[in-house]
Amino acid sequence: MQAGTARSEEQAVNVREKITMLAMAGALALGMASAQSPASATSGTTTVKSARAECGVRSDARLYCGNKAGAKGYADRSYRSATRGQLNGTFSWFQCWGHGDPHPGGNDIWYWTQLDNGAWGNVPAVDVSTGQDPAPGLRQC
Repeated sequence: MQAGTARSEEQAVNVREKITMLAMAGALALGMASAQSPASATSGTTTVKSARAECGVRSDARLYCGNKAGAKGYADRSYRSATRGQLNGTFSWFQCWGHGDPHPGGNDIWYWTQLDNGAWGNVPAVDVSTGQDPAPGLRQC
């Protein structure tokens, strides 16, 4: 009887381990699915989760990418120029890029976009979540 009891306890442990592994696998799959959900921004802003999931040039030739909330847009590609407005959300589109004054991002790339107040401005690349600057596939302006 003791051998049978030991075997039953061993089987119960194996079942608990399998249930735990299945639960962890499910949680991991759910987390990966939500992190890879496509961005649904059409107005220029969306959720932070979607902003992290996408940064690239779409068929309309614009770069859609995450950005720093409150990023300022400047008249020229310089912090010394007038501020034209800001990006209040954390996901925006950018029309093109150009060289300007160096900024804390370690380069001189600035992105041109329509700001949330309707004005157009240059946003320093340090405030845009690109993997490299300039963003591959975006035209220079």
